Amino acid sequence: MPIIECVPNISEGRDRAKIDAIAAVVHTVEGVRLLDVDPGKATNRTVITFSGEPGPVCEAAFRLVKKAQELIDMGQHHGEHPRFGATDVCPLVPISGITLEELVPYAHQLGERIGRELGIPVYAYEAAAREEKRRNLANNRAGEYEGLEKKLADPAWKPDFGPAAWNESVRRSGAVAVGARKVLIAYNINLNSTSVRRANAIAFDLRESGRAKREGGTLTGKVEKDAHGHPVMVPGKLKSVKGIGWFIEEYGIAQVSLNLNDTDDTPLHIAFDEACNSARDRGLRVTGSELVGLVPKQALLDAADFFLRRQQRSLGIPEREKILIAVKSLGLDDLAPFDPRKKVIEYLLEDASASPLVHMSLARFTEETARETPAPGGGSVAAIVGAMGAALGQMVANLSANKRGWDERWEEFSQWAAKAEAYRTRLLQLVDEDTRAYDAIMQALQLPKHTPEEAAVRKATLHEATKGAILVPLETLRVCVASMEVAQAMARVGMPSSVSDAGVGVMCARTGALAAYLNVRTNFKGFEDAAFQHTVMQEADALKKQAEQVEAEVMQATLAKL
Repeated sequence: MPIIECVPNISEGRDRAKIDAIAAVVHTVEGVRLLDVDPGKATNRTVITFSGEPGPVCEAAFRLVKKAQELIDMGQHHGEHPRFGATDVCPLVPISGITLEELVPYAHQLGERIGRELGIPVYAYEAAAREEKRRNLANNRAGEYEGLEKKLADPAWKPDFGPAAWNESVRRSGAVAVGARKVLIAYNINLNSTSVRRANAIAFDLRESGRAKREGGTLTGKVEKDAHGHPVMVPGKLKSVKGIGWFIEEYGIAQVSLNLNDTDDTPLHIAFDEACNSARDRGLRVTGSELVGLVPKQALLDAADFFLRRQQRSLGIPEREKILIAVKSLGLDDLAPFDPRKKVIEYLLEDASASPLVHMSLARFTEETARETPAPGGGSVAAIVGAMGAALGQMVANLSANKRGWDERWEEFSQWAAKAEAYRTRLLQLVDEDTRAYDAIMQALQLPKHTPEEAAVRKATLHEATKGAILVPLETLRVCVASMEVAQAMARVGMPSSVSDAGVGVMCARTGALAAYLNVRTNFKGFEDAAFQHTVMQEADALKKQAEQVEAEVMQATLAKL
């Protein structure tokens, strides 16, 4: 199922009643989820984020643009951020199951409908641009709202959709840029200064377009021009980055405001780090930073890895801890508390109801297992025990990476810890997958079988559900056995004082593997596909033997060290 995100920026950041009324229309479209509403008083601008399948998201976007047209009068608008419309920009962003190229027709359909039904001039930008000069949002918005009347009269800037005329409706709504783009991170970096000039200087250092070259290399020298009379530009440090400096009355500080248009080119942590370098060179200090709207989880995980490497610390730590390190390293809580559950795209899209068991406390999980119900049962418990084994191997690896006197070996142990984290995470997923597989069998058994047709459908459905119930514990068995490599290595080369922990980790992994093996076998009862059963049991028997051999070897080695 394709999932996209829409991130309209509306030109209202102070009147909460208007903001809420505009954002509320998203709820009127079934299948679309409102993820975030992030107003800024000084910029007088609000970033709204919602997600869903392409069709419903485009419908919600149209309704939002229409409501903004009704409630916002651009003739009365003032704010720090560049803008030219009530809904200033309306980008569509691919999240999963759809490419950027596949998203372009949706952007064009949305833009055409806005222009035709609402009478708003529409400029298509980024991947949806119909000519190269319109790809860059800044070109479309040049002159801002105040220059829009003149822009509409210029044949070179005729809108892609909607009217090319200045009338009362357009005077009120302004124009809108509709596009398709990669995930953009709107990112403000806080300075210990109130100087917009100095914030701009840092922005010019960083942004890809850089600054105009001046004669003599001074700030006051005459701007150099090329043969066509255009300013000669000195490129900035960071590719795919736009930036300006401004003063935020709300916070009483100057900020460097960046748009990271492609985090493959310039990741979040590199932008922050280079801003720190430029600020220091100019006698300023970065005190923290601020994310406007939402951020992909990977951007924070990459930032955590960047700073962990600098500290020569293991990268194989749990995700929760990595997010905390990223928040503290980037100073994302400098101006206000930062709640990852409200700012990270994946966490907002996460359906906790799909993984009820792993979100339980340990005590609650044991209570749920003890009830008079067959699920959760041995399959889920196998995955839990295996995850504990992986966690113990990971613990020894992390302790070893941090051991005094072993500083030169931190990367070696970090790699083992990262492997264990992947095994642990996968086994936790299998806890709920096992219960869902059992539930699928129960649902198949409840299908009607009054007619030959119904009976055939029921039989086929039950067959597929049973295959699923076999394959899930087989996957648990695979991962448990694979995870033993970490504890096995840690028992051999890890911190000597933790060798018993490595041994317990191997024991847990072996227990999880054998428990999963039993579930594979029991789920074959009544299954009528002999070839499938032979193939699966060949693999399962081999994995069981491997788990028992590894445990025996590690126990012997561990006891020798004790």
